[in-house]
Amino acid sequence: MASEEASLRALESLMTEFFHNCTTNERKREIEELLNNFAQQIGAWRFCLYFLSSTRNDYVMMYSLTVFENLINKMWLGVPSQDKMEIRSCLPKLLLAHHKTLPYFIRNKLCKVIVDIGRQDWPMFYHDFFTNILQLIQSPVTTPLGLIMLKTTSEELACPREDLSVARKEELRKLLLEQVQTVLGLLTGILESIWDKHSATAATPPPSPTSGESGDLLSSLLQSPSAAKLLNQPIPILDTDSEYICSLALECLAHLFSWIPLSTSITPSLLTTIFHFARFGCDTRARKMSAVNGSSPGAPLGPERGRLGVLAMACINELMSKNCVPMEFEEYLLRMFQQTFYLLQKITRENNAHTVKSRLEELDERALSQGSRAESYIEKFTDFLRLFVSVHLRRIESYSQFPVVEFLALLFKYTFHQPTHEGYFSCLDIWTLFLDYLTSKIKSRLADKEAVLNRYEDALVLLLTEVLNRIQFRYNQAQLEELDDETLDDDQQTEWQRYLRQSLEVVAKVMELLPTHAFSTLFPVLQDNLEVYLGLQQFVVTSGTGHRLNITAENDCRRLHCSLRDLSSLLQAVGRLAEYFTGDVFAARFNDALTVVERLVKVTLYGSQIKLYNIETAVPSVLKPDLIDVHAQSLAALQAYAHWLAQFYSEVHRQNPEQFISLVSTALEAITPLISSKVQEKLLLSACHLLVSLATTVRPVFLISIPAVQKVFNRITDTSAQRLPDKAQVLVCRALSNVLLLPWPNLPESEQQWAVRSTNHASLVAALTRDYRQLKATASLPQRKVQLEDTKVIIHQTLSVLEDIVESVSGESTKSRQICYQSLQESVQVSLALFPAFIHQSDVTDEMLSFFLTLFQGLRVQMGVPFTEQIIQTFLNMFTREQLAESILHEGSTGCRVVEKFLKILQVVVQEPGQVFKPFLPSVISLCMEQVYPIIAERSSPDVKAELFELLFRVLHHNWRYFFKSSVLASVQRGVAEEQMENEAQFSAIMQAFGQSFLQPDIHLFKQNLFYLETLNTKQKLYHKKIFRTTMLFQFVNVLLQVLVHKSHDLLQEEIGIATYNMASVDFDGFYSAFLPEFLASCDGVDSNQKNVLGRNFKMDRDLPSFTQNVHRLVNDLRYYRLCNDSLPPGTVKL
Repeated sequence: MASEEASLRALESLMTEFFHNCTTNERKREIEELLNNFAQQIGAWRFCLYFLSSTRNDYVMMYSLTVFENLINKMWLGVPSQDKMEIRSCLPKLLLAHHKTLPYFIRNKLCKVIVDIGRQDWPMFYHDFFTNILQLIQSPVTTPLGLIMLKTTSEELACPREDLSVARKEELRKLLLEQVQTVLGLLTGILESIWDKHSATAATPPPSPTSGESGDLLSSLLQSPSAAKLLNQPIPILDTDSEYICSLALECLAHLFSWIPLSTSITPSLLTTIFHFARFGCDTRARKMSAVNGSSPGAPLGPERGRLGVLAMACINELMSKNCVPMEFEEYLLRMFQQTFYLLQKITRENNAHTVKSRLEELDERALSQGSRAESYIEKFTDFLRLFVSVHLRRIESYSQFPVVEFLALLFKYTFHQPTHEGYFSCLDIWTLFLDYLTSKIKSRLADKEAVLNRYEDALVLLLTEVLNRIQFRYNQAQLEELDDETLDDDQQTEWQRYLRQSLEVVAKVMELLPTHAFSTLFPVLQDNLEVYLGLQQFVVTSGTGHRLNITAENDCRRLHCSLRDLSSLLQAVGRLAEYFTGDVFAARFNDALTVVERLVKVTLYGSQIKLYNIETAVPSVLKPDLIDVHAQSLAALQAYAHWLAQFYSEVHRQNPEQFISLVSTALEAITPLISSKVQEKLLLSACHLLVSLATTVRPVFLISIPAVQKVFNRITDTSAQRLPDKAQVLVCRALSNVLLLPWPNLPESEQQWAVRSTNHASLVAALTRDYRQLKATASLPQRKVQLEDTKVIIHQTLSVLEDIVESVSGESTKSRQICYQSLQESVQVSLALFPAFIHQSDVTDEMLSFFLTLFQGLRVQMGVPFTEQIIQTFLNMFTREQLAESILHEGSTGCRVVEKFLKILQVVVQEPGQVFKPFLPSVISLCMEQVYPIIAERSSPDVKAELFELLFRVLHHNWRYFFKSSVLASVQRGVAEEQMENEAQFSAIMQAFGQSFLQPDIHLFKQNLFYLETLNTKQKLYHKKIFRTTMLFQFVNVLLQVLVHKSHDLLQEEIGIATYNMASVDFDGFYSAFLPEFLASCDGVDSNQKNVLGRNFKMDRDLPSFTQNVHRLVNDLRYYRLCNDSLPPGTVKL
């Protein structure tokens, strides 16, 4: 024993040294190696057993248990059966003897180690494993321990990791399912008996003044006064031990519910009991009672009680999240909803002592008192409501005894009393789900649309009004001021913008269902705030430095700030609703829309005329941004009505268009003064966007003749005027170009005045590119640094404008594109001439290639074949192997972008139908395979690869006959189409590259390339081609199976399984008779007996689901066998 004793002392001192803060990392590594070597020794477990029973050192116990865990999970096969028996008998005895005194983390680890043995040996060699757990639960002294064992068993056996064979996993699940009924019965018994025992002794509180009020709705929900009465019983006060047992039982149930199917094993009495405990979360009175009745000092009763409620809700939500509900379980579900809505009513009930909000705050704060990780009862309850609406509402709504409208009333109360913004957002999500459900229901049942809407009308109008109130400072200032409007989140919006956007989505969805109500609710509110804004004119006074807003009292400034913020939000709301006035409902809702557009036009003109954006105010840091924002939002809201204006134009252009002309002219008067580099960018961009929409979407014939538009033309083409910021310049040029290029709606071709417009467009582009075209003369001369920078600026400014002009006409009529190209022709030739001079300036090359890519996508027909050939040839000559290597390897991301854009241009070229660009195919393929591919093949970086493989895919997909000449005559004569193969070497090289890409870690590339191969198979029967079938097919299958075995691309398991099936199905006989045996023979780490088992288990199924199941079984079991074999002690002889 001395050696064991000595080892224990040595281990204790090593552990203490290891965790001491003075120990160096070097020494820690030495100790770690020593401990690992000790653990690897055969028989080390005997020492560990002694350590466990003889030490009080936590580190030593943890280490000893880790040794056991390693032994059981990795080396169990090689442990002699006598030793296994000893371990199976000693560890549970140790647990029973010490479970009360062990620290909880050691006790839990010991439980897990025993469960691991059960996972390997139950029921064959460890037949009383589960019976022991049930006995522990039934004995009052060891109930908590039994429950911990049960939860661990559920976690480790129901969804085991992959260190088990598929057969064993299936066996364990079957064994556990057989025990479910017994286990649920036991857990129900424990919870019921604790509840009943304490209910009997609970001090009944004095009758509360509100205790009667919940009866009516509750009885209608529960369809039975007795059930209602049962749920109205006072909540018992539990002692600490009982609370602990209940929380363990509820945790067990939550885990069991996550994997057992819904069935009658989940009895009504169990559900009712869970609901009793859910009341712990929403009863603030019960917490106070526990304090009054003098609970044991220091016991954390409040938080613990609240936690029981949270755990019970977690159980309910596990059941709720299952979409597949057997018929016999539907009634239980209904009962669950009824009981949960009783809780919802309890939470939202108002009485004198508690407002709803303070109650929700109290329930929400419990989570905070238990540390930040604890989920609050309110969060759990919101999860429940979301699951109810998204998964079960369609099922439950048809039950006449379920009062949906009353439920919505409770949800309404719950939503608008949320104590946190996040809670409110979550509730808005639930309303969005409900509105989506309602919209799709109405679309599928148009006949009784009115009946459905009538049922919900009041609730929806209430919702709309309240959501609108919530976004207004007038009603909700305190909360709105808490929202951050500075920091951007992952979606590039601030907290305030997110709040507004989510609220407006709800408003829009209500508008879709109840247009008239929504409009009549929103418009008067907008009108009120507009009056304030339009009334500011009387307070504008002229001072020495300009105009000043004569409102100085602090209170007035604050009220103005709130009113302007609200106006800005309401303008966004009005803009969001624009889509509900167009299309089929245009005539029916014409007057409402006209009223809105007239107001918006008036407001934008007013803002531009009295120049509120430049006015001096008493609080410039607050009011100036407010005034700019309102002005910008009014322009943006008007822009949202561009489609409505276009429809208005097409309706009235023949008869009296005066009203329309007046609206557009006034809008342009409002825009023009803002197009200046002196105006703040936010406002300037709003004006530019509106101008673009009028030119592009509305396209009135008279636009060009309006003085305001001509003024903009002059400003943009005047070289002495200060240039606008880049974004604005691009937008204004797009608008002016579109005014001249886009066909006018409602007019025949003969009245389009193309000749005049073409001349005007040419002179517009000539003015915009004057400096750029002069660069051609000096392109080849060496430039000094300052000069070079100036040249780069000119290139950047010009190309960004030209690229945008081309992009905006790329989807338009041939005539528009022809005129566009005629105007651009000289600039395009200049660009091509400049390209070689800047080939080593990757930032310039990047912009030039962007421009050429846009040209190829939009105007390649107009450019004509000879010039297109010239461009491609220039690029192919410039991008030599050396240049590509320099770009990809040495110029970082910009260099890679340049090559990617070049490949994108080639993608456009190889997709072109007809024979025009076919002569380029050989040089495109050789560029890809001989120049680009060797540079990037071995690099781990994903740069350029995705574009290269897309180009190769396009080469194959759009030029199949370049490789496979299909002759109709030959196929008729042979009866089978066996095409002649051409360019075989290039085809094989491309396929080889695809195969190589599957061996690399980049999951996006893997997914993309697998999709390409599958597409080629669907469209062109790739896997059936003789060359693929005979020389490549099983190489690809082998690579895909190896990828599954190595688990390197686990997210794509399903896609890989389907692709493997599609390849194997080309030649099932070959797969089963030749490939599979060869694949297994080549597998290392498994013996011949195991290989035979793997082969036998792979059934010769030929349908997709069975085949993929077999593949996943093969992969799992192969990994399992390797794991087992690695863990056997050296020199083990296997029979």
